Amino acid sequence: MHKGFLLFSLLFLLSCGPDYILDKTYEIEQQKWTYADTLNFEVNIVDSLKIYNLYLDIEHSTEFPNQNMYVMIHTQFPSGKRISERVSLEMANKIGVWFGDCNSEWCNFRIPIQQGAFFNALGKHTFTIEQYMRVDALPGVKSISFKIEDTGTVRS
Repeated sequence: MHKGFLLFSLLFLLSCGPDYILDKTYEIEQQKWTYADTLNFEVNIVDSLKIYNLYLDIEHSTEFPNQNMYVMIHTQFPSGKRISERVSLEMANKIGVWFGDCNSEWCNFRIPIQQGAFFNALGKHTFTIEQYMRVDALPGVKSISFKIEDTGTVRS
C-alpha cells in the first residue's frame, strides 16, 4: 500500500507541470545567432478568454560577451496586421553575474515576455524573433525557445 501511494503521488506531481499551448525550440547553428536566423513560432488560438504567460528560454555560453541581448519581436495576427517591438533581454546583473541556471559552460535562462496576456482574435498568430545586436554573428547563443503557458484562468 505504501509503495502504491508513493507511485501515485509521484505520477500526480509529474502530471501537474505547466500547460504549454506552444513550446518550440530552435538550436542555433554553431552557437552564432545571425541576422538571417529569424525564428518563427506559430500558435492557433481557439479561445479568446484564456489568459497566458509568454516566455523566452535562452541557452547561452558563460562566455557570452554582453550583459543583455536586444531582440526584435514581431507579432502577426490572424487579420494580417503585424506589430514589432524591440526588447532588451537582461541576462546578467551589473557586475556580470548571470541570471538563470548556469554550469561551467552554459546558462539556461527564462525571461518572461508578457504575463497575463490574452488574444482578442481567434486563429493563427505568428511570433518572429530576430537578434538585434550590433554584430551579425552573435556568439555564444546555443538555443532559443518560445513558450506560451495556459494559466488555467480566464478573463472576465
